[in-house]
Amino acid sequence: MKRLTAVIALFLCFGANAQVTKEVFESYKLQEKRDVRYYIPENYTAEKKYPLIVVLDAEYLFDNVVANAKFYSKFSGMPESIIVGVEQGKNGLRYNDCGFDEATGLPTDKGKSFFEFLGMELIPYMDSNYSTTPFKMFVGYDITANFGNFYLFKDDSLFNAYISISPTLAPEMENRLPSRLGAINKKIFYSLIVEGENSSDKNRIMAMNQSIKDLNKESLHYFFDVYENADHTSVVTYGIGKALDNIFNMFKPINKKEYKDKILTSEEPVFKYLEDKYALIADLFGFKKSVELNDVMAIYAACRKKEDLDSLKSLAELCKKEFPGTMLGFYFEGEYYEQKGEPKKALRTFEKAFGMEEIDFLTKDMALEKMDALKADFGY
Repeated sequence: MKRLTAVIALFLCFGANAQVTKEVFESYKLQEKRDVRYYIPENYTAEKKYPLIVVLDAEYLFDNVVANAKFYSKFSGMPESIIVGVEQGKNGLRYNDCGFDEATGLPTDKGKSFFEFLGMELIPYMDSNYSTTPFKMFVGYDITANFGNFYLFKDDSLFNAYISISPTLAPEMENRLPSRLGAINKKIFYSLIVEGENSSDKNRIMAMNQSIKDLNKESLHYFFDVYENADHTSVVTYGIGKALDNIFNMFKPINKKEYKDKILTSEEPVFKYLEDKYALIADLFGFKKSVELNDVMAIYAACRKKEDLDSLKSLAELCKKEFPGTMLGFYFEGEYYEQKGEPKKALRTFEKAFGMEEIDFLTKDMALEKMDALKADFGY
């Protein structure tokens, strides 16, 4: 059970109402007090759900993760997230918390207690006090990065995503981790980041990377980045933003490359791509994301290019729900009837669109032009 003492509020200006707080967390599992930092998005509301990101080495990594998460969420690159960081800099705590037995490669007794502290105290506390989703991410660096791997060996991995920066590998981890990732059927995102300079673990990391790449497992989303100009320290600042970008790629709006390489080349109905994208987001993050106007326009363009009328009709129905009061749904529906050869229905539908609010490129003049053209062609 969590008990708080000496709560210190650090109102850092990450936004008008955003706040980072620092609390002293009294842990039963560790039998000691620990300094913990929390970042809660400025627009936080209990009506929304937020992924939870757990950051070790909080003195060094926490602000970096917060800054990158804020930037990506600002531009729809990832969902707004709650971030909790555990400080480990004092008195070599990180080596006690995340240490491993040199013979077995397993956590030490203190490591086992720290393992339970995160999984049985800190994360349940966050889940019970904030509106979190089931999606959870772990971020660690060298020895703390290796520690995150231990959660993959539970029957059900506590985390859905891992950012492992220049890990100091426990014995046999280069063999155990690929084997375990190959056995897990749960969808896992794993980002491994290393510097260009040589280190005592570099050869083992590279061997582990190759073994993971060879898995070719659909449920595993694996990313490997080497920063040739980075050393063991600077690799942290190189890697975190790219890792978040990779892991949350499906959350981002449809871009030109995705449109060209995936949507236009697919043999499935165009609208199915949009359905699948948002179903995956809901499944992974535990909440329904509002459909981006950017994504609607990409699917609309593909419907026209591929002459997929059924998808255009489905898109029109979606837009009536997602963008009520605007021209979008009825204008698309009008085009559907127009292309299908039903001018009377098309005319009535464009008339409905004309009476609604303009949005994006759609204007009342465009609806009026459609109506006048139909009347001229068919004598209405």
